[in-house]
Amino acid sequence: MEGMIKRNWEYICNYKKEKTKILGDENVDPQCEDSENKFDFSVMSYNILSQDLLEDNSHLYRHCRRPVLHWSFRFPNILKEIKHFDADVLCLQEVQEDHYGTEIRPSLESLGYHCEYKMRTGRKPDGCAICFKHSKFSLLSVNPVEFFRPDIPLLDRDNIGLVLLLQPKIPCATSPAICVANTHLLYNPRRGDIKLTQLAMLLAEISSVAHQKDGSFCPIVMCGDFNSVPGSPLYSFIKEGKLNYEGLAIGKVSGQEQSSRGQRILSIPIWPPNLGISQNCVYEVQQVPKVEKTDKDPTQTQLEKTEVLETAEKLSSNLQHHFSLSSVYSHFFPDTGIPEVTTCHSRSAITVDYIFYSAEKEDVARHPGAEVALGGGLKLLARLSLLTEQDLWTVNGLPNENNSSDHLPLLAKFRLEL
Repeated sequence: MEGMIKRNWEYICNYKKEKTKILGDENVDPQCEDSENKFDFSVMSYNILSQDLLEDNSHLYRHCRRPVLHWSFRFPNILKEIKHFDADVLCLQEVQEDHYGTEIRPSLESLGYHCEYKMRTGRKPDGCAICFKHSKFSLLSVNPVEFFRPDIPLLDRDNIGLVLLLQPKIPCATSPAICVANTHLLYNPRRGDIKLTQLAMLLAEISSVAHQKDGSFCPIVMCGDFNSVPGSPLYSFIKEGKLNYEGLAIGKVSGQEQSSRGQRILSIPIWPPNLGISQNCVYEVQQVPKVEKTDKDPTQTQLEKTEVLETAEKLSSNLQHHFSLSSVYSHFFPDTGIPEVTTCHSRSAITVDYIFYSAEKEDVARHPGAEVALGGGLKLLARLSLLTEQDLWTVNGLPNENNSSDHLPLLAKFRLEL
């Protein structure tokens, strides 16, 4: 039996002093946490490694003992982990459809979760699930996003996203809804053009779902396997809310690979106008130009207007989005500067999984012009520490006897101040 690695809770700010038993203590009545003025909830993001994908990519698991790779061994372990951490919201990736129906969903339902699932398109066997505790939330809406578009040659991959709007159940207060998104972006390191477009499609859907009557956004938690590393252009775009991609090689977008020799650079714009998503990553209102009272042929006027719009769009190599998103994890250990890893197998040990969240105003240095989209923010209370590559090889990498995916679960505890 290999050793188990201990992952500790890291408490952010001074919450440790305020409540020593904030997490992982079964004796605390969850109702005590939510008073009139605050709602605490935890979120896990976990790529659980679909069995079909494991078997199709067996070269990645040559370091593993055979028995630990069987689903009959892996699933009980994964379930035990989910049960142990007992998060209020689960965002799972690589959830295989047959296993979801027969084992995963029934098991999670018996633990008090309501489950929503979106399978990848094409003939792909897996998808993403968002599951939440009945006791903490009720469901307002389910919004699947398909990144495959038959009418757009660029978008020929079968990845998907899933966006839920959840209503916190609070005994004596009114609370905004919380928008939870989950995705697994394309892996292919050389197709940053597709990855960025898939991300834009997810952000547009989040915009539409999280939009409140007063024009602000409700709090957002965006989880998933983004197949991009910290500090890469795709990662920076999520965190900074802007990206100038002029001259950027498509293989450099995700930072997964060092070499980008002979690669083409991103076209401007990256995706065609008929996708219906603006460079600000929101759905465009397809406006029909008004016919002006002139002697000109009305269709001529329309054409000229469309051309002007398109040229302006084409010239700009700037992407933007209107959320103020922070990452739960900092990606490096503060004392040593050694990278954290979220996935580890024969080929690589890197961070590709994230939990992003809308930070409270004071959590983020505001950049000018971003005031428009300030909705309520979330306060990060705690996170489950990640590990280094070296830590993981001491237990023979992933999957192993105790950790049954090639990814680690990410786990955060948030507070919504009401």
